[in-house]
Amino acid sequence: MFLRLGRLFRAVGRDIVVLWYACCHPATPLRFKLLALLIGLYVLSPVDMLPDWLALLGWFDDVTLLALGIPALLKFAPAGVLQQARAAAERLLSRSRFGMR
Repeated sequence: MFLRLGRLFRAVGRDIVVLWYACCHPATPLRFKLLALLIGLYVLSPVDMLPDWLALLGWFDDVTLLALGIPALLKFAPAGVLQQARAAAERLLSRSRFGMR
């Protein structure tokens, strides 16, 4: 179970970096950027479907949104933008101390 969670966190971390680069790309549609912003605001917002102060349950909706919402959103990115964002994220993560691999 913990091995699967570790893989999930690494994948979500990589997808967050890819999403960041995709949102910074000038060819990315405004609608895509707004959806990414809404996901980020929901995760950071103190107002949630399940309050964060509920032990572990409060984080469940945030983790679920990150694990399912970001990969789903990335499917709507233009192909060229997504390819460049993945390459930029890979360069960054390969230079980083942790590598997220």
